[in-house]
Amino acid sequence: MDQKQQIVSALAAKTGFSAEELLSWLETPPSPEMGDYAFPCFRLAKALKKAPPAIAQELASALALPQDVARAEAAGGYVNFFLDKSARAKAVLERVFAEGARYGGSELGKGRNVCIDYSSVNIAKPVHIGHLPTTVIGNALYRIYNHLGFHSVGINHLGDWGTQFGKMIVAYRLWGDKEIIEQGGVDELVKLYVRFHQEAEANPSLDEQARAWFKRIEDGDAEALSLFEWFKALTLKEVEQIYDILGIRFDSYAGESFYNDKMDRVVIELREKGLLKLDQGAQIVDLSEYKMPPCIILRSDGATLYATRDIAAALYRKETYDFAKCLYVVAYQQDLHFRQWFKVVELMGYPWAKDLIHVSFGMVSGTEGAFSTRKGNMVKLRDVLSAACEKTYAVICEKSPDLEDKETIARQVGIGALIWNSLYNGRIKDVVFDWDAVLNFDGETGPYAQYTHARACSVLRKAEYQPGAVDCSALTDAEAGAVIAAIDAFPAAVVEAMEKNEPYLVTRAVTGICAAFNKFYYEQRILADDAAVRQARLALTDATRLVIAIGLNLIGICAPERM
Repeated sequence: MDQKQQIVSALAAKTGFSAEELLSWLETPPSPEMGDYAFPCFRLAKALKKAPPAIAQELASALALPQDVARAEAAGGYVNFFLDKSARAKAVLERVFAEGARYGGSELGKGRNVCIDYSSVNIAKPVHIGHLPTTVIGNALYRIYNHLGFHSVGINHLGDWGTQFGKMIVAYRLWGDKEIIEQGGVDELVKLYVRFHQEAEANPSLDEQARAWFKRIEDGDAEALSLFEWFKALTLKEVEQIYDILGIRFDSYAGESFYNDKMDRVVIELREKGLLKLDQGAQIVDLSEYKMPPCIILRSDGATLYATRDIAAALYRKETYDFAKCLYVVAYQQDLHFRQWFKVVELMGYPWAKDLIHVSFGMVSGTEGAFSTRKGNMVKLRDVLSAACEKTYAVICEKSPDLEDKETIARQVGIGALIWNSLYNGRIKDVVFDWDAVLNFDGETGPYAQYTHARACSVLRKAEYQPGAVDCSALTDAEAGAVIAAIDAFPAAVVEAMEKNEPYLVTRAVTGICAAFNKFYYEQRILADDAAVRQARLALTDATRLVIAIGLNLIGICAPERM
């Protein structure tokens, strides 16, 4: 970034534009032959009253080039900058080894908290494949923000309130067996839930009984609360095992029920500020001025809704954590819901409403349509995790039968494949879950990145590499230059991933490093006879290993040293 800053400072001195603005225009050319950085002159044409090619020619010949920039050339409407390859290699390697595991990190967010609401499982329901995107996107953002100096607060906003718990109690009392449920956990609870809906179609009185039992939960009835808390404990026991497998942790499990005593404040405040209106018996905030349907705060029967709870939760989180941002990693189908209640918080006069951010993502469906717990057609996440590990173990046994600790590596690679699959593309993309596609390890996959890391480790072990002085003039070939460029681009990718809340930008940066290193590995002899060349190439291999591991860790994937 220092070289980019120096380039735009030189451009600012000649154009009159600010270096900050020019920095956002600077590009990376599609091929190294076109330079290391490219500056488009098209936006300068109107201000300077000249054609872009003419501006490019003048700038290329008149710029006072920074020390590490070898030359600048005009190419059409662009000025292409070519860095001194040896100087760039030296600067990048020195920074990587000086920062170590903190490479790509910073103190950008020092002293600021970021609340991240993700995963948010439902009590008495299985964690299914549809929970994977929110879980791994949220976990990656948690790690990325921490890497940039923020203090991340991971919140699992449990779905632990609503009439479904009345249904569960009715089903358990009619058909349940405590011992069987204790052994079978959530699976047995789901069977009861599915049976309830099947039976209720023929016997609507079951729904009335369910509402009555939920009312008993709301009123604090001892028997109802005891069953409710039991269902909750069984669910958390299972989901925490899944989170352990994925390497995910949360700082808070405060769910919907936590805000039961915090919603009156919301209603009272909205009423006092003149925002509540009566509409067909319901209490609403009219958002027609903002081209949105009304935000319902209280139903005609006085019951609260998701919006009421979300507003109460936001107020609590601001007062508890004083967040700089509060992210909600929830599927894009809830976009209107978030826009509505974000606007209500703004109308309440809270300036931090602008810091509430819906990090939306595409939905996951099955090949036969949407998943449904009621219909019992869920693909359970634990089954997917197990299948991924089993398939990977079989591949390892076939290709590397002598590998030590095959079970651990199979778990790291199998789980990594699933996470990578969810984080390789931008968030807004619907996904049809397909076993074969998810467990395909060919191409730019998690196993590919992990194998590249293991390959670099293998080279270093074979060479018995010891860090030492590096002659960077031995790293001026095209292949080494591409690796250096990919490593150099990594810190900016981490910052951009944070700014856009898009973890896939880190995934793609890791892919770029892996692709460049593998080409370097095949085209250049790392263990060269010349001692200086050998040491330089091993140092680059060591830097590659380190940065791939950092990148994988940021998206929640292990980096095995042997595969």
